[in-house]
Amino acid sequence: MNPRIALITDDPGWHGARLREAFTARGYELQTVSLKDCAIDLHHSRNGLLIPGFETAMPDGVFVRGVPGGTLEQVVLYLDVLHALHALNVPVYNTARTIERTVDKGMTSLLLQQAGIPVPPTWVVSSAEQGHSIWQRERAAGNSLVVKPLFGSQGQGLQRLSSHQALPALEDYQGVYYLQRYVENAGFDWRVFVINNKVVARMKRHGRHWINNVAQGASCTPSPADDGLDVLAEASAAALSLDYAGVDLIRDGRGRLQVIEVNSIPAWKGLQSTSEINIAGQLVDDFHTRYLMSSAIRVVGV
Repeated sequence: MNPRIALITDDPGWHGARLREAFTARGYELQTVSLKDCAIDLHHSRNGLLIPGFETAMPDGVFVRGVPGGTLEQVVLYLDVLHALHALNVPVYNTARTIERTVDKGMTSLLLQQAGIPVPPTWVVSSAEQGHSIWQRERAAGNSLVVKPLFGSQGQGLQRLSSHQALPALEDYQGVYYLQRYVENAGFDWRVFVINNKVVARMKRHGRHWINNVAQGASCTPSPADDGLDVLAEASAAALSLDYAGVDLIRDGRGRLQVIEVNSIPAWKGLQSTSEINIAGQLVDDFHTRYLMSSAIRVVGV
């Protein structure tokens, strides 16, 4: 019987199809699982977890392609399931711990700065008074601010404030402001894809407006190797202990590179269109070599 992998996602789509091809080519069976359908059950389940499609045995590995949104309690449960799988010695790619570090933009920025990685000036506050004070200081200094949801992706909820605009209501951002100084740039940024702390592909993203995000209509063009980009992207993934990552970088008006975001569940459809490397194949090869193969050896050894 082939080893069985759980692909954690609510929407397999293009990425799920590419991963299925890559896992199948390497002799694995792939089962799609939504964390919404998983549960903790300390009565009926031998391992304390209910994973649809894996009622009689835990997966041989888990590849995380999506964690659903929801209430705080729901998201905690979803991450608890991933934590529990890891505690049961099921290889999880990326782990719940690393996802927690990156889904929270404030913690991401803090950890990157502590690792000596350049990031734009950033503030995370839960006080409307503090937020307005920060905006007043930045506006007086001639800077723009970007307001982002603390939890969010694909460029959703981003707002750039010009000098005449007021800070949005705190309630519009779930009671927490994530404020980042806007980086004046040449109208594009880079997405760099890192696997096992090594860059495998990179591209330029040219936005239709100031948001350079593929989900917001940005166009993708190939980007040649760049030691400056690669060093920062690899350092960012290592600082957050990520198996794989999409690192977003931008160069300011003075030519300095800064890391603006790190994604632990990055999409790569746009990136794949600019690269001859089979990114899904690279991901599966790394997962197999570093985790699945060694896990199988341990089981046989027992």
